[in-house]
Amino acid sequence: MKDFTRNESSAPEIVERATFQAELDALRVREKALTREGDAIAAARRRLPMVEVDGATPLIGERGAVTLLDAFEGRRMLIAYYFMWHTGRPAPEQCEGCTFYTSQVRELSFLHSRDVTYATFCQGPYEESARYRDFMGWQMPWYSAQDSLDTLLVGRRVGMMHIVCYLRQGSNVFETYWTTIRGVEAMDNSYRLLDLTVYGRQEAWEDSPGGWPKWSKDKHSYRIDGRPIVQWPRLKAGYSDDLGTGRR
Repeated sequence: MKDFTRNESSAPEIVERATFQAELDALRVREKALTREGDAIAAARRRLPMVEVDGATPLIGERGAVTLLDAFEGRRMLIAYYFMWHTGRPAPEQCEGCTFYTSQVRELSFLHSRDVTYATFCQGPYEESARYRDFMGWQMPWYSAQDSLDTLLVGRRVGMMHIVCYLRQGSNVFETYWTTIRGVEAMDNSYRLLDLTVYGRQEAWEDSPGGWPKWSKDKHSYRIDGRPIVQWPRLKAGYSDDLGTGRR
């Protein structure tokens, strides 16, 4: 199965080392400007006002009913990823984008060292979504926020992926930032690494020279053979994708 449209002869111009370095040095000026602008945006983000959220908002975790305040695990800050969910559907039909991004969140100790807890707030029921977490081998704290979405995502579209950041002051909880769509690329390293390569992400929307390989137009960016791409290694390793829904 071909997933790409290819032209094997498509590649950058071959030049001497000095010419290559001169072009790279010119690009580096723009990269450094982008880094500085990113730092300035982050500084502005830290100066945003915040809005109070009810810390008693209920969630369901591995030990049953808990609250938003409990999800902080005693730390001052909480980053919650709101995982889209299709209730009652089998694993191959679950959100491929959420699966892709969540699969890249692994080591949390550095966040913890900065007094930050990371957790997934699934937008579906706990039991079947926790089975999905186990199938995928994810280790982050996992909660169902299904019954509290209208409170937690007030003014936002339920059923979309979101990152929401919270601050705890004693027993009071505040929302300090949120983002969605491409904003959740903050969780990603795969695209960031692909952006460094000569062919980039290979997405149809990218500005690339003619003949550069592109992910086939009849393929979903995050799916191969009817499943989210990152499910396949788990299946090949022998992990069950049974979510207890009666559909597999």
